[in-house]
Amino acid sequence: MNTTGPAADDARVDGLRLVPFRGLRYVPERVGSLAAVTSPPYDVVVRPDGLHHLESADPHNIVRLILPQAMTAGTRHRKAAVTLDRWIAEGVLAPDPKPALYVYEQRSGDLLQRGLIGALELSPPDRGIVLPHEDVMPHVVEDRAALMRTTAANLEPLLLTYVGEGNGATRVIEQAIQREPLLSTTTEDGFHHSLWAVTDPADLAAVDAELAGHQALIADGHHRWATYLRLQEEHDSPSPWSYGLVLLIDTARYPLRVRAIHRLLSRLPVADALAALEGRFRVRSVDGPLPAAMETLAAAVAEGNAFLLAGDGGFHLVDRPDPELLATTIRTDLPEAWRTLDATVLHATMLDHLWHIPDAPEHIAYIHDTEAAVAQAERRGGTAVLMHPVREEVVRDLARQGVTMPRKSTSFGPKPATGLVLRSLALD
Repeated sequence: MNTTGPAADDARVDGLRLVPFRGLRYVPERVGSLAAVTSPPYDVVVRPDGLHHLESADPHNIVRLILPQAMTAGTRHRKAAVTLDRWIAEGVLAPDPKPALYVYEQRSGDLLQRGLIGALELSPPDRGIVLPHEDVMPHVVEDRAALMRTTAANLEPLLLTYVGEGNGATRVIEQAIQREPLLSTTTEDGFHHSLWAVTDPADLAAVDAELAGHQALIADGHHRWATYLRLQEEHDSPSPWSYGLVLLIDTARYPLRVRAIHRLLSRLPVADALAALEGRFRVRSVDGPLPAAMETLAAAVAEGNAFLLAGDGGFHLVDRPDPELLATTIRTDLPEAWRTLDATVLHATMLDHLWHIPDAPEHIAYIHDTEAAVAQAERRGGTAVLMHPVREEVVRDLARQGVTMPRKSTSFGPKPATGLVLRSLALD
């Protein structure tokens, strides 16, 4: 890993430090297609349907590394490590010849997003360089840490955002996209992906100079960021474990979309959920189909906390919580912007106080897609709690105050496709 130049200067302004690395990439001639070996991030794959679909798309699909299947956790992680080593030995994956930052572009219709993939120097929360905005689940961090430790690889980049001035990094990106890309593919969701390598020392210095002094918001990947920090503590610094793979987006130039993450309560039938809410919230049945019901939810959120419950073949709007109930169930020592979040009301008031559901994976699943959440709730006889997204400015403001939102409160996107470029710590 290249750590020379301005980034290595002790006088450097405290800020982001994104360094080049030797990307590990699929060899196109060894796979059916680049699109067929990619995957959404591990926590977006809807299991088991999505997992089986990806595994059958190509025998070398990246999901075999990020979500390996076996009876025990230890066996799963070792299986991923053996698979990764075998693919490298067979030439399915190969490292690029020189360390690079990678310009990454995603296009779909009118949506265009560009950013830089690199190895970001890790920093503790108290330095305020990388701002988390959500809590994490310890068992997920433990699983991701074990997988990363066993494979000695960063298999998918986190999504981070910063607000730039349109200087060095922007110029480097706009120059890079004039060249022929390293790879270009269109995935089945309609997104076109392209990747370019940036290796010129002057370009790397320009990126470094702009990022110095900036802070970044974790848009997607809180559990992987917590995993990076945990594994860093296990190794002497500096080392390859002092850096983590990220995609960094300047949202002043390329604003992200913010979507909600929904809850699936497999053990709570809709009838029981609604009965516990009677007299505490206003509960109404609303017309479908799902898109129309989600529009009704969006209109209700404009007036306060609101949720859409589904799973029994219908849709039920839950809004106008009892103010006295909120006052007795929600913490008062945090900002009003946190106290009034839908996710705060859901977890503190509904899940904890009224439904008595522990925040454990056997009780609550987090699903990004509305249709998938409803379908799984109907299949299991449970309840899907459909949410409305939080505005990005609220997320960033709370993060700057050091206030984390309830876990899985937001879904920023578009997310980077997993499998386009990996980082093997053995190459650094």
